[in-house]
Amino acid sequence: MSAFVVARLDGPARGTGTVPLAVAAADESALPALDTSGIAVIPSLLPQQTCRELAGLYSQDSIFRSRVVMSRHGFGRGEYKYFAYPLPPVIARLRTTLYPRLASIANRWNAQLGNPVRFPENHAQFLGRCRAAGQSRPTPLLLQYVEGDYNCLHQDLYGAHVFPLQVVVLLSKPGEDFDGGELVLTEQRPRMQSRADVVPLRQGDAAVFAVHHRPVQGVRGIYRVNHRHGVSRVRRGSRHTLGIIFHDAE
Repeated sequence: MSAFVVARLDGPARGTGTVPLAVAAADESALPALDTSGIAVIPSLLPQQTCRELAGLYSQDSIFRSRVVMSRHGFGRGEYKYFAYPLPPVIARLRTTLYPRLASIANRWNAQLGNPVRFPENHAQFLGRCRAAGQSRPTPLLLQYVEGDYNCLHQDLYGAHVFPLQVVVLLSKPGEDFDGGELVLTEQRPRMQSRADVVPLRQGDAAVFAVHHRPVQGVRGIYRVNHRHGVSRVRRGSRHTLGIIFHDAE
């Protein structure tokens, strides 16, 4: 699976200091992975210490706007919390730095699908578009799973404005902090059976994947495939994940 070439992100998870630039350049060899399977992996995007600090934020309710217990809504088992604005510096910088690298892909996908929507190069401009449509609640989130927890297949849609790519970063260490809990993605193709991918991630790795659909070149031209993602059952321990969604919620 192809990966992005990045400058690794260091620095405290909290605080007011500047955070070093997260992404220096995007390796063109990564783009076919998004086009062929709807997912690409960024290895070691966050160092171990930053992963631990971010996971440790889960108990600090004051920095979150809401908490969701999945079993109450039929989403699975486990829970997650949406960050409030202002976002922790590491998360804010990841969001604004990754966005322009992905906006060019998003615009190409929309053009191939005949969708007239185009995304601006600057993330702040896109958030302004979201706010104008009543989408002003931040969507970056921390997810927490313990033994027996899982996340049902779903799509992260929060309003009319949807950026078609999102990122998850594994904050816990597989085999040490937890077992099981693999990232699972499914692809539903027209008049075909669905295809599933299980994506192995290490602590600090990020996965970039399609939010809801993407274009695929077929024999008779471009067609649309639908994507969903979830997490398989955690068999032991606890697992924390950072989710970075680029559109805000109603």
